[in-house]
Amino acid sequence: MPQVRIIAKNFMDMVASLPATKLDKLYHNAFICEAILRSLPPLAKKYVLQMMYIVDALTAKLMEEWVPAEGMSKHRVAIDKLVQLRLFTETVDSRKRETSYRLNPTFQKNLQDHIIHGGVLPREPMQINVRLPSSVDLDAYASEQWESFLLHLISSTEAEATKNISSSMMKIFQRGLLSQRDREAPMLTESGFQFLLMDTNAQLWYVIREYITHCEERGVDTSDLISFLLELSFHVSGEAYNMNTLSNTQGSIVKDLADLGLVKLQQGMKESWFIPTKLAINLSISLSDASSRKQGYVVVETNFRLYAYTTSKLHCEILRLFARIEYQLPNLIVGAITKENLYKAFQNGITADQIICFLQQNAHPRVAEKVPSVPENVTDQIRLWESDLNRVEMTPSHLYDEFPSRDAFEAACDFAREYGGLLWEDSVKMRLIVNAESYDHMKRFLRQKQ
Repeated sequence: MPQVRIIAKNFMDMVASLPATKLDKLYHNAFICEAILRSLPPLAKKYVLQMMYIVDALTAKLMEEWVPAEGMSKHRVAIDKLVQLRLFTETVDSRKRETSYRLNPTFQKNLQDHIIHGGVLPREPMQINVRLPSSVDLDAYASEQWESFLLHLISSTEAEATKNISSSMMKIFQRGLLSQRDREAPMLTESGFQFLLMDTNAQLWYVIREYITHCEERGVDTSDLISFLLELSFHVSGEAYNMNTLSNTQGSIVKDLADLGLVKLQQGMKESWFIPTKLAINLSISLSDASSRKQGYVVVETNFRLYAYTTSKLHCEILRLFARIEYQLPNLIVGAITKENLYKAFQNGITADQIICFLQQNAHPRVAEKVPSVPENVTDQIRLWESDLNRVEMTPSHLYDEFPSRDAFEAACDFAREYGGLLWEDSVKMRLIVNAESYDHMKRFLRQKQ
């Protein structure tokens, strides 16, 4: 079974991975401070707000009194996240054996000013006498662009709309999701299959992360790029913003983001402008924020029948990754979750938990309110079918036999055992197997004994 797991990352994960100097630079922007605050887990957000106007450091023991005993695990996770983001400065008093935490002073001051006085974006909406797209049209545009990108991952023949996306940008957006050998059509990688079952916000930040890596390779400052992306999330969806208010780097970024449907570009007689869509506005929303998720469309029955109330080609292709599609009506897809299709999905790198999570997140409103939203016999069987393929675990290893003497065999066994590499031994026929990591060490050991 494939062991590759793609990690669903959002803005918070990306910020936490930045070097300390770039992370501190971000906190000079009040809008970034607000974006970070609203993206924190609930308990971490509570701690930041409680310490907003506290100058002195608080001891860990005092903070532990803020939560009941049963909430200590969540408390530790929240503290670790805040320290990782450098929102909390941790100090340890070796004499008192006491740990204290203080809110990052730069973050604290900028957020205080932002809360009290508000903030002004670097650009204001344009006043133009041109009819702008309605919110419905803008949502349709964003969905069409994003779905065409995802369809291109599955099958380039299905993605007619991607003709507007440059091939160079498509390669950047798809890094790590597609692989291609000489003279062969591109194929989805294990990460690519898993990517398709992610929540839209997680998918978006995975692609943005690859784009940021590409820009960093071109010499663009990562903190400046993330700052600009998060500024976009504070713009008003549906309003027009003048392209002349952007730097050259920001202008090229906006043109790239238009390919994914984050913004819509329009050209007037003298000026050009960009219009943020809901995809851009949701950039700083946490992965756990349910309000950002679209309405579900899937109904799964106890007999493994699957009904999807949708007109989207993309939804059909995603369901085809793990289910048998039997027939399609104008607004309904009927299929079945079968052992054969699930085996194919598992071998492509998709896990049972990812399939179950996808079905739960995309459950039709009529069944989403039920507990569970996907029948238990179906989820249990999906996990059982996955475990069928995990009965044998493949471990790269090396076999040693034909030892000149029993002393040499036992010495080799002792060495492999001490090193933690012994997988199996047969004392009768003097054979042993060690893992691949121990091969070089065993090779040197046996040469010394010759």
